[in-house]
Amino acid sequence: MGRDQWKAALRNPVGAVAAGLLVLLAILAIVAPIIWGDAAEETDPAALSQGSTSDHPLGTDALGRDILFRVLVATRYSLGLALLATAICVGAGLILGVLPAVLGRRAGRLVTATVNLAVAFPGLLLALFFAVVFGVGARGAVLAIGLAGAPSFARLVQTNVAAVSGRDFVAAARVAGVARFRLIARHLLPNIGEPLVVNATVLAGGALLAFAGLSFLGLGVQPPAYDWGRLLGEGLDRIYINPAAALAPGVAVVIAGLAFTLLGESIAQVVGVRAVRRRQPPAMPPAAAAAPAGTDAVLAAEDLRVAFPAPGGGWTHPVDGVSLTVRRGETVGVVGESGSGKSLTALAVAQLAPDTAHVTADRLEVAGVAPLGRTGAEVRELLGTKVAMVFQDPMTSFNPSMRIGAQLAEVTRVHERQGRKPALARAVDRLRTVRVPAPERRAHQYPHEFSGGMRQRAMVAMGLMSTPELIIADEPTTALDVTVQRQVLRLLKDVQAETGAAVVLISHDIAVVGQLCERVVVMYAGHVVEELPVGALGAAAHPYTRALLASVPDLATDRERPLATIPGRPPDPADRPEGCAFAPRCEFADDVCRTRPSLAAVGPDQRAACWHPRTQPLDLALDAVTGGQA
Repeated sequence: MGRDQWKAALRNPVGAVAAGLLVLLAILAIVAPIIWGDAAEETDPAALSQGSTSDHPLGTDALGRDILFRVLVATRYSLGLALLATAICVGAGLILGVLPAVLGRRAGRLVTATVNLAVAFPGLLLALFFAVVFGVGARGAVLAIGLAGAPSFARLVQTNVAAVSGRDFVAAARVAGVARFRLIARHLLPNIGEPLVVNATVLAGGALLAFAGLSFLGLGVQPPAYDWGRLLGEGLDRIYINPAAALAPGVAVVIAGLAFTLLGESIAQVVGVRAVRRRQPPAMPPAAAAAPAGTDAVLAAEDLRVAFPAPGGGWTHPVDGVSLTVRRGETVGVVGESGSGKSLTALAVAQLAPDTAHVTADRLEVAGVAPLGRTGAEVRELLGTKVAMVFQDPMTSFNPSMRIGAQLAEVTRVHERQGRKPALARAVDRLRTVRVPAPERRAHQYPHEFSGGMRQRAMVAMGLMSTPELIIADEPTTALDVTVQRQVLRLLKDVQAETGAAVVLISHDIAVVGQLCERVVVMYAGHVVEELPVGALGAAAHPYTRALLASVPDLATDRERPLATIPGRPPDPADRPEGCAFAPRCEFADDVCRTRPSLAAVGPDQRAACWHPRTQPLDLALDAVTGGQA
């Protein structure tokens, strides 16, 4: 939490009162044993079990000891034991919460299932169970309360880690080769700190009450030591003779517990707390013929498939048999509607597919590395400096809790073992390369201080921290206005010219692809339906490619006529039609389209998966599509 958030929480009347009470309790915990420690142990044989008097406002116990002094002195022990139990709870919960992100898929699921099972039991029942296991006494009670609260805290950590781990800046850190423990410490935990702080504050209040309860039952603090719970148990025996002997420690427990809980609730109002069955791998159908990949291929994928477990059993294939080759220095555009499998193909190539995905291929080589079958550490080591990703949402491309320069420098520090200053100097240089103004100052700013275009430039700079052989730009201009779009596209061109890297540009806008790329790959429903040079877009053969081109408006478009659209919608990956997936939306479909077509040559360097490829040239203003390249 930032300083302003703490101030806002304390300006809240409830938060201010809670904070004041905690400060008062902290002062008592420090000074009470020093000032009244001896007096609390002094016995008075003439005043055994006495009621309220001027000398003893709350009376005395069975040995004549002053109850008021004992309640004040017990503050240190009561708060200290409760905070120690909270620390154990938070520590164990953090470990259990992040383990699924560190361990493999099966071990992670086992940890998650164990936590879910423990959460199903009432916390007090778990505390009593652990108290019996660890034995009677303060040490056993601390361990019992700490471990009993750990499952609920672990569930909170798991939920928040899962929410953050899908963000683009985490994927970017993985591409950069950041190790798992560093990824957790630098990118995951700092971004879930607020709800954890709030929950830990509330847990402290609960631990105080639970500890008092165990001591009251005789399972906690043992004589001659004492805390509020033990004093409450002793006073309850004489509640009809001297009610203050029981009420005083009870009131102390309630006030301290409320102070912790109310402070947590006040912080929550400010920060806004947000508070499978095992399957066999999918059977692979016979591989389709793929274009041969040359020895200069930076990316060679043959029959790439990405499968996810289906709700009713079996598997769903959003990417189903994609073959793609990208050579050194080449720029290839991958286009298609949302849901066509473009981004998932890129994530599978960069080994960033979700954990539930099952990725297979007859052949997959990225920058000379075959990543399938290797461990995550091996892939990070081999591909960390060879592949760069530029994600589509500039707002989520960076870790919001780290400065831009530190995030860029992390690539160099991880892979080249450079020190902090040399790595930061390179980050500043790369920001200068992508034309970020005042790079020295900008490197020390946070992502929210950058505009959308600046963040996208910084993402490109992150890819240039090493010398990438392949840059994957996943819809890098989606959230930007047209002026900034053009600047980012020109920047990618310049970067490619300087580094000689191959570029894969993913977009749903064929006009954007036409401005930058030399070759276009059109995807539909998880398949490649056409592959052709940008200069041949006017001779597109597949009806889907032609429909995408027709939907691009230009200055000559008749404003009186409705914009061209493609009727229907893409099929659900779990319910694709047999044969050609585009047939339900195609005006040329007939009975033969019930059989799936394979990619076949329809022209020079042009292939299409269609039973009825079109040969008539399109009447398009190609400059609007290709930026003058056609």
